Amino acid sequence: MNIKTLEINKTSWEKSADRFYGRNPLPEYGPMAPREEHLNLLGEVKDLKVLDIGCGSGHSLQYMANRGAEELWGIDLSDNQLSAAKDLLKDYGSSVKLFQAPMETNPGLPLNYFDIVYSIFALGWTTDLDKTLANIYSYLKAGGIFVFSWEHPLHSRVKLEEGKYLFNKSYQEEGPYDHDFWDTQAIMQQFKVSTYINRLIKAGFKIEEVVEEVYMEEKDLERHVNRWYSFEKAQLIPTTLIIKCSK
Repeated sequence: MNIKTLEINKTSWEKSADRFYGRNPLPEYGPMAPREEHLNLLGEVKDLKVLDIGCGSGHSLQYMANRGAEELWGIDLSDNQLSAAKDLLKDYGSSVKLFQAPMETNPGLPLNYFDIVYSIFALGWTTDLDKTLANIYSYLKAGGIFVFSWEHPLHSRVKLEEGKYLFNKSYQEEGPYDHDFWDTQAIMQQFKVSTYINRLIKAGFKIEEVVEEVYMEEKDLERHVNRWYSFEKAQLIPTTLIIKCSK
């Protein structure tokens, strides 16, 4: 676990929390990616115990609550994000339990307890992928599922230059990198698709499904014009990687 990187990212998220309030929560898995109603990766969640890794403003937990989840647990690095989540979920009472901590540590979450653990566009912030996956595996009960989405590893490797999309960095290069499109310094992690799959297997998970498809509606075209995720680029490079696995 890289303490310096965590401090940089926490500072960045405290400043940027408002900008990402309610951004791409469930049933969305990411920009221009298939939604949960198309994929049905989570299945029936009524009366289940769920844990959100990188819960942000709490909107994905709200989605799970509205579908009948019994217990809503979340962990996030940002105090400001958790403050927004607590306010959003205040009507759900004691079923909500939120923890401020990096995903690389267990702040007091029960083991072998959760039916579903998920992470929507958050896993790439980890400074220790193996430790984070080991934690998630330990939180799940036998037969439980883990679903996560993150920016597709190819997406940040390709940029528009003089009207052409060109590789600006090798896909083979892994590790931390500064994201160009953040207002303040933010350090994310680059891993190949095979690395995610192999690390999941190493942690003990069984891979159930891998999704790289692009799905766009008219509203997506309007929302993503001239942004980091664009219609034109998505036709060539997937925006989002989604993996479902089980314990």
